[in-house]
Amino acid sequence: MEGSLVQAMLIELVKTTVALFVVVDPIGTVPIVVGLTRGMDVAQRQRNFRTAAYVGSILLIIFALAGQQILTLFGISIYSFMIAGGILLLLLSIDLLLRGETTQRVGATEDIGAVPIAFPLLIGPGAITTTIVTLQSSGFAIALPSIVIVMLVTWITLRYVDRIYAILGQTGSAVVAKLMAIFVAAIAVQYILTGIQFYYPTR
Repeated sequence: MEGSLVQAMLIELVKTTVALFVVVDPIGTVPIVVGLTRGMDVAQRQRNFRTAAYVGSILLIIFALAGQQILTLFGISIYSFMIAGGILLLLLSIDLLLRGETTQRVGATEDIGAVPIAFPLLIGPGAITTTIVTLQSSGFAIALPSIVIVMLVTWITLRYVDRIYAILGQTGSAVVAKLMAIFVAAIAVQYILTGIQFYYPTR
């Protein structure tokens, strides 16, 4: 019985981690990050990448901790939030599929780790929505490890962004981003269907 519970938790952790990873999509943002940090020395770039990882993690943890209070404050059920969040994720995925890569640009090259790399490039509305839904549906014991794993992988991706870009190139990164967008769309549809089934259960 205990073994099956642990297995179920591990499966849920894998599902939520994959869902959050495809929304954060650090691989798909490689070309943008390279462009934003072009001209910086190595130490400056690594400092901005560490800042992006820290700020991104803090943002997600804050929303994970405050998610229930936010929903309660506005009298929103988790199923209503899943429908709204699913629609938002679906729009984001369609936007990425049609438009291609994000066009976020900044004029200065100092202190861009927090804005725009951490927010909104990595941790945008989609990641925030996914985190709150994960907290409500799976609990903090699943949401927190999921955040830690995804942000650790994100930091490693940023740390070796030049090597990854050299391997993928701009075209390869764009292809990965579009594939991730398809996964995000599938996750969004599942959120919407789950919410609808609560209000209109099948007989």
